[in-house]
Amino acid sequence: MDAAPPRDAGGPLAGIVVLDLSSVGPAARCTRLLADYGATVVKIGPVPGQGPAAVTPPFFAYSAQRGMRRVRLDVRDPDGRDAFLALAAGADVVVESFRPGVVERLGIGYDAVRAVNNAVVYCSTSGFGQHGPRSGWAGHDLDYLAVGGYLAATGPRADGGPPIPGATIADAAGGGMHAALAICAALAGRATTGEGTFLDVSVADGVLWLMSLTADEHLATGTEPGPGHDVLTGRYACYDTYRTGDGKWLAVAAIEAKFFANLCRALHCEQWTPHQYDDGVQDAVRADLAAAFARRDRDDWVAELSGADTCVAPVQVVAEIGADPQYAFRGALVEAKHAGRGTFRQVGPILAGMEKLAEPVCVPDTELTDTDELLADVGIPAERLAELRARKVIA
Repeated sequence: MDAAPPRDAGGPLAGIVVLDLSSVGPAARCTRLLADYGATVVKIGPVPGQGPAAVTPPFFAYSAQRGMRRVRLDVRDPDGRDAFLALAAGADVVVESFRPGVVERLGIGYDAVRAVNNAVVYCSTSGFGQHGPRSGWAGHDLDYLAVGGYLAATGPRADGGPPIPGATIADAAGGGMHAALAICAALAGRATTGEGTFLDVSVADGVLWLMSLTADEHLATGTEPGPGHDVLTGRYACYDTYRTGDGKWLAVAAIEAKFFANLCRALHCEQWTPHQYDDGVQDAVRADLAAAFARRDRDDWVAELSGADTCVAPVQVVAEIGADPQYAFRGALVEAKHAGRGTFRQVGPILAGMEKLAEPVCVPDTELTDTDELLADVGIPAERLAELRARKVIA
């Protein structure tokens, strides 16, 4: 079955071909970024009924589905492996997220791909890296945030335990952005040397980098940064969240003295202006700020404070994002259309340098593929494709 064609790629990575062996998680976040920067991403998934679940989950609304091509083949079969290597011979990047050692056993690892394409940038993403005492551990986002210090350094929940973050920070930033940045750097290096490279992307390493501000402090001084340790982790009332009269919340990040003075003046709490970082009175400062904020509704405070150099912003629930005027002005959300699910909105290519999309964006049916077209493009004749399909090597 043929898939709808992807959008015409524009952007700085136009012309770069990426083979994506991932399903979900950090590697899929990486290829979403590469596609939004203009790369042609080909998702390589298993034949239905063989191997793990389909490469792209049936979560139709998720923006990872758009603008990518799809091939389904059984890389465990020697003919399926050869078909993958034929695709890899013309690719610029391969991204995979199997457990360490799996791609080597399948015959589609870096050495096998490099034998047919020495310019390839081959990116292996895993939770803890390809080597080391944790390399064989299974894990997900929460595990990587745990070992990297993120959970312990974040304000605890009511029972004192580490919180469950509201975003998959390890997958998206520690892994996905980490891998995309490494790939772009490798492509830039290849432009000079002509040689590809192997990238061992560890999500846990990426989390450690995200934690470098606090980790470096500990390594240099021996202190144990944690919740309430410094201004960025809740030690002072000027950097906190406060409930408003309607039960909603405001985020206050008035770190600089001038912003805190503006805030105190607006709240009629000027007596605390000279005591912004006085540890002995923080409970009293926090109590007075909380009492002031509780007198009015959140949006009333936002209307007064947000443009008054106070570093105050509303804590929005996800449902409010769709009506947010700033995101609307910047075109952050796009209209998408799915043949079976109708029209809806989703997060568009919003990062700096990404090309805007023509709307509505086509969200493909993940059951449809480009298998025949893409394999024909690398020289596999129609009769051979029919034979491989009959044997369920491709779909």
